[in-house]
Amino acid sequence: MMNKTIDIDGLKINYTVSGEGPRNVLLMHGWGCSTATMALFEQTITTQCPGYTVYNIDLPGHGASDEPSEVFGIEDYTRVIEKFTRILGIEKPVLIGHSFGGRISILYSSRNPVDKVILVDSAGVKPRRSLKYYVKVYSFKAAKRVLPLLMGKKRAQAVIDAWRGKAGSADYAAASPMMRAILSKCVNEDLRSVMPRISAPTLLIWGENDTATPMRDAKIMERLIPDAGLVSFPGCGHYSFLDNPGQTRAVLANFLNS
Repeated sequence: MMNKTIDIDGLKINYTVSGEGPRNVLLMHGWGCSTATMALFEQTITTQCPGYTVYNIDLPGHGASDEPSEVFGIEDYTRVIEKFTRILGIEKPVLIGHSFGGRISILYSSRNPVDKVILVDSAGVKPRRSLKYYVKVYSFKAAKRVLPLLMGKKRAQAVIDAWRGKAGSADYAAASPMMRAILSKCVNEDLRSVMPRISAPTLLIWGENDTATPMRDAKIMERLIPDAGLVSFPGCGHYSFLDNPGQTRAVLANFLNS
């Protein structure tokens, strides 16, 4: 395995290359993760699927890759991956995306030629929101307007940032201000409209106990993507491939070698 970097529009993107062959695989991890999270896929392909070169990518703002200087959406992340493939001469790759990486895989494969797609506990369906969520959002928006008038801009911003970090998810709380803004933008993007444009064979791997991207999302994707099949693992959560590595390896090898 070789560790490399590439410059894309001023961003240093870290990635690894392993295996050797004429067919190419792009691995894209979930939010707050890195190339290390996708090691199981990398190892399985290089040992059980001959003829593949595997590119495991640290997405912008993750791992050893640079953080964007502006608020990225899924379109921006997808353009980075499109430029990555063009610069390296990668044609018709297999895309494997977990969670956030699945969003990029969906948009990329809806408008570019790909060999196959594997979506693992993928995001892409806008989450359903409860009344509690909307109360929290609108209370927060009101606070952003009122607090600066009551305590001054600097102190108000400190209070707002503390509230936002405490009220948000663990991913949100751990992120930098820029990455928090990016997460807020990306999590609300709904990709259902582009799913019917994916023409490549698509494998959905899901944990039946996933609460971040529930089985409901998997069934929506299976219905909307024309050539999609779903494999679900009982008792597994959002990292189903780590909860059940044995079955993941078997399903992955069978799909790529078929």
